[in-house]
Amino acid sequence: MPDVHAPARPYTSGDGADHDRGSDRGPSAAELLDFVRRTAADARLIASLPLDPEGRTWIRLDGPGGSEAWLIGWPPGTGTGWHDHGGSRGAFATAAGELTEQSLAAQLPTEGWKTLELADGVDRGRTLRDGRGRAFGPHHVHQVLNLSQDTHAVSVHAYYPPLPLMRRYSRNGPVLRLEEVERPEEWQ
Repeated sequence: MPDVHAPARPYTSGDGADHDRGSDRGPSAAELLDFVRRTAADARLIASLPLDPEGRTWIRLDGPGGSEAWLIGWPPGTGTGWHDHGGSRGAFATAAGELTEQSLAAQLPTEGWKTLELADGVDRGRTLRDGRGRAFGPHHVHQVLNLSQDTHAVSVHAYYPPLPLMRRYSRNGPVLRLEEVERPEEWQ
């Protein structure tokens, strides 16, 4: 998660609903996407995020239906590195600036491996700006980058269930290597 922590300020979707998904309760990826897009359009909230030229900043938000959400500031040239979301589904939207997402169009096993060789054609890329976002399922592996040399970006992210962990990966060509597993206490 981010390098610099800003004070938390709750922000809710206002619906207060506990969305039923059969045995999987909580908001769907589409509902999370709707939330991050609406939140990204809240100019007052976006302006409340302190920006740091040296590292990412963030505010933890209350997401809909028991999800967790984050407002994140990205200095020019920063990124997340390759990671997953520990089995949570999620969504993110750009509120200011422009972010590039590089992702893998393949479902990776979550346990029992340290190094994988990726097949040809699994790489995907997209640029998100102006409130555009994307939703993803529980097996999503990606990295998010602010490729600008001079402009901060700001984005909103939401996950359900709240992140139980994040796996961090390194990548060298087609080789993806599990480097570490982070727990929530490390970024909250």
